[in-house]
Amino acid sequence: MYELFSDELKKLQGRFMEMGVNISEQIYRSTKSFIDHDEKLATKVIEEDQRTNNEEISLEKQALEIIALQQPVATYFRIIISILKASSDMERMGDHAVGISRETIRIKKDQHTKSCEDKISGMTMLVREMLENVLDAYATLNEKNARKVATMDLQVDEYYIMIRNEINEMVKKDPETFTANYSYIEVSKLLERIGDHIVNLAEWIVYSKSGQIVELNPGKSDPDLLHKLVNEKINSKKH
Repeated sequence: MYELFSDELKKLQGRFMEMGVNISEQIYRSTKSFIDHDEKLATKVIEEDQRTNNEEISLEKQALEIIALQQPVATYFRIIISILKASSDMERMGDHAVGISRETIRIKKDQHTKSCEDKISGMTMLVREMLENVLDAYATLNEKNARKVATMDLQVDEYYIMIRNEINEMVKKDPETFTANYSYIEVSKLLERIGDHIVNLAEWIVYSKSGQIVELNPGKSDPDLLHKLVNEKINSKKH
């Protein structure tokens, strides 16, 4: 009986990891489409979103079947529940990738803000690194590494604030640029939300190990810290 349960749990974990890899690719392609103004690629990301939705539904069904048929003990029950909850977070990441692709289609091709595009590229690399690391932590249920991933979200938040501040300064100088540059704020906000969902994944790893729901998002637990770090960066560039 235990061997059967172990096999089913490994299959569930494998499908969860596969979903995470697919989500990472969606994030990459959506931001690439935005920076390259590639409407064809953006449309493809939007069209393939149904696959993510189907993956979540399939994972949920498989997880509930394991719980109903195998009646796992508390430790394994928490692992299954954490995967169930985390798959919902990953589905939301896919939705945000679709949102980025929609901005690609909405923005005009002659609208470029190079410095913001560079920051968006940096944000994308960072959230994909976070996602890869948190998936590795899931594979081994490594709580220490999960907490380490969560601390990286501060850097994502910093990117968002810097992009928002840069666009706001541009609009102050020329209000007519707001419409042209709004997409940069929107895309950076969507990436910031993806970072938050990755922190949620880290929190579910902690739950699976300890049974405790903890707040690991540093930007939420200490908002003043984030603004302090951003101001320090801005001031250092002035000197």
